[in-house]
Amino acid sequence: MYKTERAPWGRRIITVLAGLCMLGGSLAACGSAAAAGTGGNGTRSDPLVLQLGYLANLTHAPAMIGVNNGSFQKALGNTVTLKTQVFNAGPDAITALFGGALDMAFVGPSPAISGFIQSQGQALRVISGVAIGGAELVVRPAANINSIADLRGKTIATPQLGNTQDIALRVFLANHGMKVNAQGGGPVHVINAANSTILTLFQEGQIDGAWVPEPYATRLVDEDEGKVLVNEASLWPNGQFPTTVLIVATSFLDAHPAVVSNFLKGLVGVVDWTNANTTAAENAANSALTVLASKPLFENVLLTAWSHLQFTVDPVASAWQEEATHVVDAGLATSDNIKGIFDLGPLNQILQQEGKAPVSAAGLG
Repeated sequence: MYKTERAPWGRRIITVLAGLCMLGGSLAACGSAAAAGTGGNGTRSDPLVLQLGYLANLTHAPAMIGVNNGSFQKALGNTVTLKTQVFNAGPDAITALFGGALDMAFVGPSPAISGFIQSQGQALRVISGVAIGGAELVVRPAANINSIADLRGKTIATPQLGNTQDIALRVFLANHGMKVNAQGGGPVHVINAANSTILTLFQEGQIDGAWVPEPYATRLVDEDEGKVLVNEASLWPNGQFPTTVLIVATSFLDAHPAVVSNFLKGLVGVVDWTNANTTAAENAANSALTVLASKPLFENVLLTAWSHLQFTVDPVASAWQEEATHVVDAGLATSDNIKGIFDLGPLNQILQQEGKAPVSAAGLG
């Protein structure tokens, strides 16, 4: 759990995660839409298409590498076609999965938890970890923020309402007596913007700081002389907190377990290669970012941001109940019951076959 003491929120804000379900219906409608989604596969006689979503962040490096170098497609074989979509933040990917436009997605824990709870545990399962760490609150020197108390009256940005960094910021502020409502109002003004837009707002002095994932945190420091006020790793035991995981639509998992297993084999291979070939992996991720963002990261930014990350298929399930509590405390869910959110059986079977230790669901499988 966070090492800071959680302050009471008083009256909880009951709101729905913006954009989480845009189908205009009830929770039951969301669940049925997810179950009916085929990822663009049409009838069962059509060639199978696996629709995959991910983010253009270094926290999603294995996703970018696996897509770009063909590892995922190779693992899926000739009978499955991989199609991908890139998102700014996890809540948008959850919306796409709910609508049937995605079968799998690399997202942060908070959107996964919100989606699981909102669909009453029906829409998705977490099937693997991907990345640990790599999120920081960076402030502008000109904003004169030298302590947490100095955040009062300031404007801080996060990538999207309800994304993992947004929840982290809201809970952190509440723990220090600065509760922010769902609209971003309170002692601290919280706004949401795309990561690339946050860079511009920071540079132009329109925001005083941002809680963002890598490489954006390091870019704010290196390119705009920002200062790290909070490294999220300092808030968790042993600095271990999940940043990116792999989720799958429950309907797709039930219908195509072999396809899911094959994709997981590809992911395990990519993560192993990433950890065994650091320089090559850094370059591969930077090449992917160059395509997605139209320019590469400077080498010093790449190396610094990479050093803040750990890539592993372990989802750090021991942190998830606390993560679920954070989502509720932020007013973006009404329950922290996430029993059943993990289905790590297929992953652990692969790890066993490769002579590796299994990963734990911490009682949440």
